[in-house]
Amino acid sequence: MSFPKDFLWGTATSSYQIEGAAFEDGKGASIWDDYVRVPGNINDHSTGDVACDHYHRFREDVRLMAEMGIRNYRFSISWPRVLPEGTGAVNEAGLQFYSDLVDCLLENGIRPFVTLYHWDLPRALHLRGGWLNADMPTWFEEYTRVVAGRLGDRVKDYFTINEPQCIIGLGYGMGKHAPGLRCSTRELVLMMHNLLRSHGRSVKALRETVPSVRVGYAPCGDPAIPATDSPADLDACRKAYFGVPPEGKHLGWSVSWLSDPAILGAYPEDGLRLYGHYLPEGWEKDMPEICQPLDYYAQNIYRGSVWRAADNPMGAERVPNPIGTPRTAIGWPISPEALYWGPRLLHERYHLPIIISENGMSCHDVISLDGQVHDPNRIDYVHRYLLALRRACEDGVPVLGYFYWSFLDNFEWGSGYDERFGLVHVDYQTQVRTPKDSCLWYRGVMASNGEKL
Repeated sequence: MSFPKDFLWGTATSSYQIEGAAFEDGKGASIWDDYVRVPGNINDHSTGDVACDHYHRFREDVRLMAEMGIRNYRFSISWPRVLPEGTGAVNEAGLQFYSDLVDCLLENGIRPFVTLYHWDLPRALHLRGGWLNADMPTWFEEYTRVVAGRLGDRVKDYFTINEPQCIIGLGYGMGKHAPGLRCSTRELVLMMHNLLRSHGRSVKALRETVPSVRVGYAPCGDPAIPATDSPADLDACRKAYFGVPPEGKHLGWSVSWLSDPAILGAYPEDGLRLYGHYLPEGWEKDMPEICQPLDYYAQNIYRGSVWRAADNPMGAERVPNPIGTPRTAIGWPISPEALYWGPRLLHERYHLPIIISENGMSCHDVISLDGQVHDPNRIDYVHRYLLALRRACEDGVPVLGYFYWSFLDNFEWGSGYDERFGLVHVDYQTQVRTPKDSCLWYRGVMASNGEKL
């Protein structure tokens, strides 16, 4: 059985990870431009100054996408490339780059999906408090209107914010991503509230600016997989996936705290009991602003964890991974059932069509003696995950699409260039692109709408 008709097969990237040209043509600095320069922050001591040089090579990259049969491409806009100070004067050269990219995609028969925020906050706004500043929703709305005003005649699909859990949890909770801070719980709750307000203001601006627009939101979270088919274990999974963790357990990773307000119009009750006293005074009045209608709910899913019912306050306990559990090169466990249970449980809670906005595998890829990149482990990984996703479709979950992460090997945040997730190998010294075996395999999957799985 194939996937639904008109299923969106695609691939994805983000601005800081591939563009390079970090200080060219009027672009302002982002928090990542600063973070990578602090010794010890990046494993291989690298930066995104050049990355894949996509800023200068985008036409080559788009032609390669077209040759590989890719018809849907998710990419992000660099906020400081468009608004160097985060607000105010527009950098015309930066905005023109994205306009030219969109034209090139459409000329090659590729549908663009724009992510407005994939982590590269303008330094100027960070210095004004960033997500802690109550003006952030106004700034993000202004930025949204600038982008939508230029691209909205051609781009109809937008994601507002990518992985808010990582933005706050890694960047401001654990200090492992830019800007590398460890903030108090009160500050984290306030930042998340301002982020949700920014999302809502952005959705509203898109709907007012772009005719026939389709808008989504792209959080992340490791799905809970039931240990057995018993109702008790399935209920334990719901508690694990959507329960809000107690203080000291990284609230930033919660699915429900960062999605319920945007989709259901309310913070989860268990979260309010734990963290409601940290919310800003009068936060209730912000809920209509936060909860704006969405066309689809996206989630980035790479792995899951197994849960079962337990006699404890949570009513659930995690089942340890068996010894020898297979892992990707980055060390993440391989758990294909995450792409069944994630969409199923997310749709059950939020009642929106689902898009897998990221899924993929880091491998130890090399150019072989024959000049090719043979990556059978990546093919096997994606094959298994797509079978699980197809099962979700067969069970009635309205899954609209799947975007493989990533099109190109790229700058993988704190790992630098040590991890390779791409369908296309990049030699960072020469910038030569080499499609991997998985790229050719994925072309066949897309062309057959999954019938070859």
